[in-house]
Amino acid sequence: MSELVVDDPYTGGEAARVPYLRGDDVDAALERARTSAREIAALPVAERVALCLRAVEAMEREVEPIAQEISRQMGKPVTQARGEMGGMAGRARHMCSIAPASLADIVLPEQPGLERRIVRTPKGVVYCLPAWNYPLLTAVNVVIPAVLSGNSVVLEHSHRSPLVGDRFAAAFAEAGGPSCVVQSIQCDHATSEKIVGDVRVDHVAYTGSVFGGQRMSQAAAGRFIDLGLELGGNDPAYVAADADLAKAIDGIVDGACYNAGQSCCAVERVYVHESLYDAFIEGSLALLQQYVMGDPRDEKTNLGPIAQPQHVGVLLAQVEDAVRRGARLLLGGTPCSVEGRGRFFPPTLLVDVPEDAEVMSFESFGPLLPITKVTGDEDALRRMNDDALGLTASVWTNDRERVARLAPQLEFGTVYMNRCDALDPGLPWTGVKASGKGSTLSALGFEHLTRPKSWNFRV
Repeated sequence: MSELVVDDPYTGGEAARVPYLRGDDVDAALERARTSAREIAALPVAERVALCLRAVEAMEREVEPIAQEISRQMGKPVTQARGEMGGMAGRARHMCSIAPASLADIVLPEQPGLERRIVRTPKGVVYCLPAWNYPLLTAVNVVIPAVLSGNSVVLEHSHRSPLVGDRFAAAFAEAGGPSCVVQSIQCDHATSEKIVGDVRVDHVAYTGSVFGGQRMSQAAAGRFIDLGLELGGNDPAYVAADADLAKAIDGIVDGACYNAGQSCCAVERVYVHESLYDAFIEGSLALLQQYVMGDPRDEKTNLGPIAQPQHVGVLLAQVEDAVRRGARLLLGGTPCSVEGRGRFFPPTLLVDVPEDAEVMSFESFGPLLPITKVTGDEDALRRMNDDALGLTASVWTNDRERVARLAPQLEFGTVYMNRCDALDPGLPWTGVKASGKGSTLSALGFEHLTRPKSWNFRV
């Protein structure tokens, strides 16, 4: 195939058409990136900050067109797409605000006749492959810190949301600064893997599936470069006996269904203390019934279609497996359309779900809420950790000491108390186990996009 064609998950029509780069065009892009990397590295941090802020402002001038494009490409309700624009700008500005201090030299105590310091130097060319589910957020997590650190970026956005990559590249072009400091490309998978193995690439940042992360790692084998891998999660929530029930229901249902559940840190499995179990189910059922499926461009819609055509079948198979193993299906569970349009999966409530059900063991990436009963903290802890993925976990309780006791034992990159499906740019976004490696955002995010250099001067 010579081009990428993206369908609209609601209308079924064409949402985008983008040519694939091959051969000489890829070489030219990488050569431009090398040249731009040298130019951006030569700029003071303050000038890089100003450049990034101008790029963010350029994107903010296009909020509505970008939000509409996102809705067409992956089905996100336009109200949520506008919200993602705000989140993108907030993260970018936070990273700009901490860049001067985070990238400053570390000067060691004086010794007679010696100057000693640790300098953070740019890596060079960063190859960034963001995901489609939050196309602005998964891109900004890397693009802005990479440029702030003095790197150029070759941005290959997901095949579901290629136009977002073009928006970032256009914003940096409008903002001035070195030419092609952020380039947007599209390639087939084989070409992408060749780029990962190319000596002109100095760092790879990939957000996507575990399988995709494995392919990226294999493509980089023997190169000794770092890969930042954010590979999703099967994130649990534990509702303790003393939880504020109403707040837990509101937070967990939203965490399971926002963006049609297509979030790496969505709530994927829920463990409720036996004393609150029936009340939690009753409240969740009432809330799930209030979701409105429909045209994602309609302001009333808060549950859009499923982005990927093949994924509806995956969700159905998980529901059928759970029921076959003894779970009770109280709501949803069957793919549908709205007035004959769209590939939807409705909010789905599964209760009494056994541990061996696939929906408890594998990431759903859809609006499924599987619930099971636990006897207390230790029972919940064992079940929460019993998974190959480890991105986030949430504990719902009025006892901070309970969470402080459980947090060191929970095998996840982020532990929440009384919240979920959220990201603070002041904290590193990171996973353990098969959820990936490395981190983005926070001051630590700059460490993965630079390398330390020691200055050991006798003066």
